[in-house]
Amino acid sequence: MSEPRLAVAIVTMGNRPREVDALLASVAKQDVAPARIVIVGNGARLGAFPDLPGELTVIETEENLGCPGGRNVALARLREFGDVDVVIELDDDGLLTEADVFRKVRDLYAADARLGVVGFRIADEHGETQRRHVPRLRAGDPMKRGLVTSFLGGGHAFSMPMLDEIGDWPANFFFTHEETDLAWRALDAGWKVLYEPELLLQHPKTSPARHAVYFRMTARNRVWLARRRLPLPLVPVYLGTWTLLTLARTAPGLLGSGRATALGGLRAWAAGFAEGLRTPCGARRPMRWRTVWRMTRLGRPPVI
Repeated sequence: MSEPRLAVAIVTMGNRPREVDALLASVAKQDVAPARIVIVGNGARLGAFPDLPGELTVIETEENLGCPGGRNVALARLREFGDVDVVIELDDDGLLTEADVFRKVRDLYAADARLGVVGFRIADEHGETQRRHVPRLRAGDPMKRGLVTSFLGGGHAFSMPMLDEIGDWPANFFFTHEETDLAWRALDAGWKVLYEPELLLQHPKTSPARHAVYFRMTARNRVWLARRRLPLPLVPVYLGTWTLLTLARTAPGLLGSGRATALGGLRAWAAGFAEGLRTPCGARRPMRWRTVWRMTRLGRPPVI
């Protein structure tokens, strides 16, 4: 596309006002200004915000819609405006440490009309990128750029034409694996997903298990993902692989001093797995076998 028009979307529950102010200050320092900034109070009332480049829109929802649901609210408003080509979504406790991030995003999309998703590199205040934040199997080098099959929800950019074609976030996921669902849809429609480590979002080092619902929703959403997106023969392979991995990761805790905690997490995981099997997961639109082959060539077959 020609030089794309940028927007920024931020979803917050209103419990990180200082972090949001710091993030917005880093947005204001970008050497390419976004045309629009949308901030969603996800079940929260928000205060005033400083003057920012681009038109600021604040939306407050009556209830917490989850991360994907809140982001869909922002996307819907941007779609109504009709003057945005690329949206940059940022976690409310993230920080842009460099001033050229938006310019690099703009140039990437200007150079490739089929670029759908650009994933940022996530690193803590010490510059460390956790292994789980590198969207490939060989995660030893977080600075390795390339096409991938997933991306990080904390910092990324979307082509609005791509979203118009494949749809927005799966809001019913609420938390975890919504990125994979969206990435698989993008790949199946012929769009590219790029991991660009030069685009850095500084983010506090955290564990996803800090959320009380993590184990249940992780299991439920993996089952939903398989039911929604995988060719039927791959569904048991995918779910079997992740069941074995979960048991392997839990085993040390079951045998050690943290047995009660590990057992509680495993029970929540099993409950989520059962919930994923018995509850509606949304429309089933499995990817084509050529997409499976394409993902395999990219180093991440959709069974692991």
